[in-house]
Amino acid sequence: MSFGRNPYVAKAEAAEQKAQLATDPSTHERAWREAGHLWERAAEREQDGKRRSAYLANATRARDGLRHGNRLAGRPPRRAGGYARSLRFSGSQGDSAMTLAG
Repeated sequence: MSFGRNPYVAKAEAAEQKAQLATDPSTHERAWREAGHLWERAAEREQDGKRRSAYLANATRARDGLRHGNRLAGRPPRRAGGYARSLRFSGSQGDSAMTLAG
């Protein structure tokens, strides 16, 4: 039971964060849709008009971001191959370096 808190606000913020971190286009799209839906749910449950309008603005922003295909965090999308990291293994053969795409 929540005491005076709107549970959909935290869920919508988490969905936005998931959308910002998504590397797959379908996951990105699905997460922004979910964020917009959750912001609308938060607005439905809110009794304060000022917060309700802010939540509806967040829902519109999430849907606009989905329509335009941009990331609302203001950061560029990740490279398709991800980031490379280096690992060093030591064994009986000596040290060898290995680079993994990840």
